[in-house]
Amino acid sequence: MLWLRRLTAAFLGLVVLAVLAAAGGLWLLERYLDQPGPLAEEQLIEFPRGTGLAGIAARLETAGVIEDARTFNVATRVIGRDRRLRAGEYRIPANASPREVLDILESGQIVLHALTIPEGLSTVEALAVVERHPVLVGDMPEDLPGEGELLPETYMFARGTTRAEIIERMRADMARLLAQLWENRQEGLPLQSPEEALILASIIEKETAVAAEYHLVAGVFVNRLRRGMLLQTDPTVIYAITRGEGPLGRQLLRRDLEVDDPYNTYRYPGLPPGPIANPGRGALQAALDPATTDYLYFVADGTGGHAFARTLDEHNRNAARWRRIRDGGG
Repeated sequence: MLWLRRLTAAFLGLVVLAVLAAAGGLWLLERYLDQPGPLAEEQLIEFPRGTGLAGIAARLETAGVIEDARTFNVATRVIGRDRRLRAGEYRIPANASPREVLDILESGQIVLHALTIPEGLSTVEALAVVERHPVLVGDMPEDLPGEGELLPETYMFARGTTRAEIIERMRADMARLLAQLWENRQEGLPLQSPEEALILASIIEKETAVAAEYHLVAGVFVNRLRRGMLLQTDPTVIYAITRGEGPLGRQLLRRDLEVDDPYNTYRYPGLPPGPIANPGRGALQAALDPATTDYLYFVADGTGGHAFARTLDEHNRNAARWRRIRDGGG
């Protein structure tokens, strides 16, 4: 039975060698997965939808994140993480190990880009911001929004988002917010529809850049509407001249106040026929919840804000003071 003992010993020896080899292979695999990568500095890398493991590994090698795509490919399959990698654009830190790269690609925490539409831009101006954005893709939609239909906000989006998609988000957000605010509006306002509220909000937005004044400015305009007074607001005259295609580029002149246009609130009573800009959330809230005040007038005060008045005499004094400041007289 000597041959049987020798055969058994040889078999056990092979088993031990196989275990040692497996242990050594596992140690090498773990060492590879945790070895810092060659990437010198943080980098954004996009993995388009439908990219398989081989394509991901190739992009990582090309970008300098890993040294060899085939090694990464095999190691990922061996540890069973080849089916959980998600498409998108990711931020890969410098010297990321293969394991860290896999963690990032499994997380789904893709890079988001920002598009900011400032309050008070006309739709023409807002669309120009969308068109110029370097990350958005695709042409501008044929069905362009009208004045006041876009909600000024900072919009976050993934690479690959189209210009048509972001514009539709802006449109939908404005419609949703306006409907919500209209439902919770102050009682007794001289506004017949959400559209009229939007018009008033656009005027408020163009009249003041001081958020703390929104509700007070709204109160002045509401008081004037209730009394049947002309709104006499300069931004509507500017819109009558430019139609929102850009800034006036000069001071408003006295003769401009005579322009025969329905947007000219120095000549035509009530609200103009449409918005003159895209108002933000603050101006919309103010239009539908104005301050309770007996002010009927306001004029710039030289500090970026406005001086408010109850009577025409008081307003004329404020206006004279503003002209002295504007003309350098103090």
